[in-house]
Amino acid sequence: MRIIAAIDIMDGTCVRLAQGDYSRRTLYRREPLDVARELEYHGIKYIHLVDLDGAREGKIRNQLVLETITGNTRLKVDFSGGIRSDADIRTAFSSGASQVTCGSVAVTNPGKFLRWLKDYGPEKIILGADFRHRKVATGGWLSASETDITDFLYDYRSKGVIYAMCTDIEKDGMLGGPSVDIYKEIVRIEGLSLIASGGISSVEDVNLVRETGCEAVIIGKAIYEGRITLKELARLC
Repeated sequence: MRIIAAIDIMDGTCVRLAQGDYSRRTLYRREPLDVARELEYHGIKYIHLVDLDGAREGKIRNQLVLETITGNTRLKVDFSGGIRSDADIRTAFSSGASQVTCGSVAVTNPGKFLRWLKDYGPEKIILGADFRHRKVATGGWLSASETDITDFLYDYRSKGVIYAMCTDIEKDGMLGGPSVDIYKEIVRIEGLSLIASGGISSVEDVNLVRETGCEAVIIGKAIYEGRITLKELARLC
């Protein structure tokens, strides 16, 4: 199972939100590049870089952070947040992203999402399927749909998606453990590689996710709060 470290960006700095609530943010006064370099030094190969400003405003805002990290490390960066237009997705890839995660557009404009899937290839596009109480959320988690998470994923797998990143918003940033039961449901979808996100608080949580059969797990706040040390992280990689 791949280990992916999360770096969330707001106003060019590293932050973490609680349950996707922009008013409940923790500011970590460190440069994103310094964090990325430290993660790379300890053996991390993959990061999930989230443009929180972009997610809220519906347009990429922190592409310079992406360019700085991809230009100064060998990390494979999955970029998300505010990718709603053809210009946005071109910007993400031209700025060095290896993959992009698209969530809101897959709900609000599935035709555009499927065109991107065809144009860029399913190995480059991750379906962002974040949920609260099993319902898919969009717009930086500020809006809810009536679509069940597993129905959503089954449908998009049938249309060619091979990677999906799923975050239980109620778990995100809370250090309360992952949504193992939901992940066990999702991994039954044949041909879908699941990237689990939200709630990781310890090495034991990582192992629980590994046992479900997920392709990868994202770890964020547990790193910044010292719940999982960088030495422990190195052993997991």
